[in-house]
Amino acid sequence: MTKASTRYLALATDYDGTLATDGQVDNETLAALERLRAFGKKLILVTGRLLDDLQQVFPQYHYCDCIVAENGPLLYFPASGQQKLLANQPPSEFIQALQKRGVHPLSAGKVIVATWHPQETTVQEVIRQLRLELQVIYNKGAVMVLPNGIDKATGLIAALEELNLSPLNVIGIGDAENDLTFVCACGYSVAVANALPMLKEQVDFVTNASRGAGVVELIDKWLASDLAGTDLP
Repeated sequence: MTKASTRYLALATDYDGTLATDGQVDNETLAALERLRAFGKKLILVTGRLLDDLQQVFPQYHYCDCIVAENGPLLYFPASGQQKLLANQPPSEFIQALQKRGVHPLSAGKVIVATWHPQETTVQEVIRQLRLELQVIYNKGAVMVLPNGIDKATGLIAALEELNLSPLNVIGIGDAENDLTFVCACGYSVAVANALPMLKEQVDFVTNASRGAGVVELIDKWLASDLAGTDLP
C-alpha cells in the first residue's frame, strides 16, 4: 500500500444510480469502499432514501461515517447509532390532504414526504392551498417534499460539522438533479457517466464508467494520485 494522500479526506456519495445499480452495491464497489477506509478516508452517504429502507438494501451501511438520509434532514452515525434531525415533518393535514386527493404511492419518513411522477402537480396544489413553507425536489421520477431550505447540501454541511471536516477537503459524486447542490458544495465535484447532462455540465470531472464502476474509477484515481492536476477552489 502506498502512502495515503491528505488533500481530500472524505467521499460524499449518492446511493441510487451512483454507488448502487438497481438498488444494490456490487462486490467490486464494496471492495473499493474498503480500500478507501484502509487509507483512512471517511465515507458519507447522501441519499434520498428513508434510513430503514437504506439499511435493508445496503447492509454494509456501517462502512459509512455518516449517512445523510431523506434528501438532507436526517443524519445517522452508524458507529454510535446516533440520529440527528435537522427539520420537522410537514403537518399531518398535508399528508391527509394528499391521501384524499388520491396521491399514490405516498411515503413519509421522519421529515420527508415522497411520491412519484406525475403526482407533482397535485402536490404543488396542496402546498399552495395549505400555504405551507414546503419545497418540491425532483430526483428523476421521484417527487420529494421537504421544508424550505433543506436539501442534500444542507445535510452534508451539517454532517461535515459533526465530523470536523471542511467541504474543501471532500469529494462529492452523484448522478441526478437533487445531487447538484451537495456535489457542488464539495472541494471536488464528480458525476458518474450515467448522470443527467445538467449535472455533468456543472462538475469538475465526469467518470468514464457508470454507477458503481464510476465510483471505483474515482476512488482508484484518488488513492493513486490524490487527483493530481486538479485545483482546489
